[in-house]
Amino acid sequence: RGGSADVTGPRLLRAGPALVLAVTVAVGTLIALGLRSPAAPAPAGAAAVTPAPAPPLSGATLDGGRFDLAEARGHVLLVNVFASWCGPCRDELPLLMEAERRWSPQGLRLVGLNVRDGAEAVRSLLDETDARTLTVLPDPNGTRAVEWGVRGVPETFLVDRDGRIVDHLQGVVTRQWLEQRVAPLLAG
Repeated sequence: RGGSADVTGPRLLRAGPALVLAVTVAVGTLIALGLRSPAAPAPAGAAAVTPAPAPPLSGATLDGGRFDLAEARGHVLLVNVFASWCGPCRDELPLLMEAERRWSPQGLRLVGLNVRDGAEAVRSLLDETDARTLTVLPDPNGTRAVEWGVRGVPETFLVDRDGRIVDHLQGVVTRQWLEQRVAPLLAG
């Protein structure tokens, strides 16, 4: 019996590090898959998010006015989270402005939540992208963006006429996304 105990002991020790390594790799893989963000928006027919009340959003705008999401009830809103230092944000801004011009008679409003930026840099971006009329709420420390669940820029939230977030896009807005997600809310 003494000999068999000696044989079993070393085998357990050799299996231990291999087992620990296998478990570590498996857990690491599961965590990585769980934290990964989707690369693309949900398919056109699928609900992207469960409608939920939009967090409060109010305050002084970049141009010295005031904005309050609660007062925008009855409108469909695109809340675009952006920064002047974000290249994709710069690229999508003209399309968002075009959408607002096209659909504002049907009740669309576009609001920019500018994250971690300076006023002059934002004004320069608005001039460069012909978006001087955009309602911009500065969020210099990012707290409003955190309240909205923002994970990066650009991100766009679609808020229905009742003040509920009905869609959320991480990444650049496309013409197709606007047609599939915004247009039906304006028609109904």
